[in-house]
Amino acid sequence: MKSLPIRLVVLLGVVSIIGILAVQGYWVRRALAHEERQFDQRLAIALREVATRLAAFRRVPLPAQSPVSQVASNYYVVNVNSEIDANLLDYYLRQEFGRLNLHLDYEYAIYDCGTDHMVYGRYVSAAAVPTPTVPVPATRLPRYSRYTYYFGLYLPHRAPYFMSQLNGWALTSGLLLVVLVFFGYALFVILRQKRLAEVQRDFINAMSHEFKTPITTIAISAEVLTAPDIASQPQRLLNYASIIREENRRLSQQVDKVLQMAKSERSEFRLHREAVDLAALLPDVIRQFDVTGKHPAGVIELSVVGCPLSGRSEKAAHTSLTTDNEPKTAKLVWADPVHLANVLFNLLDNAVKYTIGPPVVRVALAANGPRLCLTVTDEGIGIAPAHQGRVFDKFFRVPAANDLRPAQGFGLGLYYVRNVATAHGWRLALRSRPGLGCTFTITFPPVPAYAVAAIAHA
Repeated sequence: MKSLPIRLVVLLGVVSIIGILAVQGYWVRRALAHEERQFDQRLAIALREVATRLAAFRRVPLPAQSPVSQVASNYYVVNVNSEIDANLLDYYLRQEFGRLNLHLDYEYAIYDCGTDHMVYGRYVSAAAVPTPTVPVPATRLPRYSRYTYYFGLYLPHRAPYFMSQLNGWALTSGLLLVVLVFFGYALFVILRQKRLAEVQRDFINAMSHEFKTPITTIAISAEVLTAPDIASQPQRLLNYASIIREENRRLSQQVDKVLQMAKSERSEFRLHREAVDLAALLPDVIRQFDVTGKHPAGVIELSVVGCPLSGRSEKAAHTSLTTDNEPKTAKLVWADPVHLANVLFNLLDNAVKYTIGPPVVRVALAANGPRLCLTVTDEGIGIAPAHQGRVFDKFFRVPAANDLRPAQGFGLGLYYVRNVATAHGWRLALRSRPGLGCTFTITFPPVPAYAVAAIAHA
């Protein structure tokens, strides 16, 4: 699927989700406002009826204005123009609340003009099983200065009561949320499948490119070796045989990278850890890497615990790297030696591959407290900050448009390095600037005490 339709689908999906949420929120607010208006109307009717019955009992007229005033969202005062009998008020309130189906807790108190306080406060529960009314402090309900004879009514659970009346809306909102979650997940799957398709395409293209050159070279060399007169030209025969051997080695390396990646992803990926002397392993890895075979002027500079060594040949880069005054455990790491060597090979290969001209690679091993730090620095083309967070992703290669040379390989080397580092618990870091090369740093945790003790007794 092309990029434009995918973007349109995502854009329409996001707009649809926002629109649906906005419409649902609008109707929920409308329903809540409607429920509040109905409740206020029923409560006003109930309180007015209570005031009318109290006035009729006392045989006094009600005030010309509405006797019910809403002081706050959950506090009402009712003017009755006469003294109030507490028991009668309690009876009328219960009766009117029940008649109008106002099933919620409330608290009321009566104003005493003699003491200028709200007195005789009670809390009435709307529970199915009635509970005795509990006297409450008279100061809980505020006074209202405009009336002389009145009672106050406080609704402590007004907001939860409204929410309980919106159960139908809550159900539909929940179903809508489920639909939106599935819709969002579908968009996520579409984008992921698109990305995987692009990754698969790039991987196939890269694999075809990497395999095509050595296969073509081997085929041409094989054709030459089948010529009838090749036996009479031993130097030519040797040259083409060397070409076949070198191209076969390149193919083997590419296949090994794919196998390394597959092995690091399998659930049965296991590490066989042991104490590895990294100072002794580094020269062997660099020697086998053979930088001069990749570029005649290639250089690998090696520095271990502050003793720098450098050279332009395979031999010059590998002299004694240990010193007598350094403790042996200072250069030990707890790792699988096979995977550790593969990580080093991948870092060196990556440093050489993305260098314009003769590669110069600096490998340094130093102690940082109880930990060892290994750095591999090159003078290559570097990596832009926008791509540094993805260089360890599977199949990712820095786009050729942003580099000075085309992307190479399968994008598996650094992915394998990250998998091995994660499995070992190493800390892996990258520092790079375009045109100034890259520095990969691996920080190794201390060797376990039992391994150090075993080495000391060996």
